[in-house]
Amino acid sequence: MLCVMATGDVVLTDRHDFTRLALVASDTERAREAEAELRDLLDWVPLEEAEVVVVLGGDGFMLQTLHHMLDKGRVIPAYGLNLGTVGFLMNKQRSRAKFLSRINKSRQIAIAPLRMDAVTQDGAHHKFNAINEVSLLRETRQTAKIEVSVGDKVRIPELVCDGVLVATPAGSTAYNLSANGPILPLDSQMLALTPISAFRPRRWHGAILPDRSRITFRVLDSDKRPVSAVADQKELRDIALVSLEIARDEELTLLFDPGHSLDERIVAEQFVV
Repeated sequence: MLCVMATGDVVLTDRHDFTRLALVASDTERAREAEAELRDLLDWVPLEEAEVVVVLGGDGFMLQTLHHMLDKGRVIPAYGLNLGTVGFLMNKQRSRAKFLSRINKSRQIAIAPLRMDAVTQDGAHHKFNAINEVSLLRETRQTAKIEVSVGDKVRIPELVCDGVLVATPAGSTAYNLSANGPILPLDSQMLALTPISAFRPRRWHGAILPDRSRITFRVLDSDKRPVSAVADQKELRDIALVSLEIARDEELTLLFDPGHSLDERIVAEQFVV
């Protein structure tokens, strides 16, 4: 079996031998119907006892499940079945025949979330993880003014914009793509730094950075131009400073069917018109 790790190394491993699986489903009608069909197929166990979690729904529910595991401090591989729309992080629905065999033959792809260290205007410190992206957004009709640094070097002294975001490969097809950011392969070891409606500098359309980069945003003129920070679904208002880096110690694992071509999905998304 092919296993693509976060380091980008490709190694051959033996097939899995998972026996304890948990099943979770979103609240949509399609997901609940699929859950009812699968309940009698295997002897499912609670999530707390499982080796793998089978996730029924769309990308949003997959992210919700991954965050739940991160918050509980027990992360196990996740195998998704797409019962939503895009399903970039999911597998296609197929016959129930050999369902367990498919999971045991699956390909592992490791993804690491962003860790956001944020300081608000009152001096309070906050830490959140983001699997998709961290975005800074203006809170009022006034454009935001943000200093952008990569490592120890200020790259943009004053970005005048509606906002700016940093997306992981897993999140590059979400908000990042809507903001005209690049799509990143899941094993690319890169981050997308994408402006949102940038007014100045006009010709700057973002950057692709190695995922070892530390990215810092400092909000300028914050009293007049307040900015919020959103790590996936978690929002902080009145931000002063945000620092971002990959959380290597909280790596997640997604399982994909053999022959599930992520490269083809990535290419196809870039030709959607």
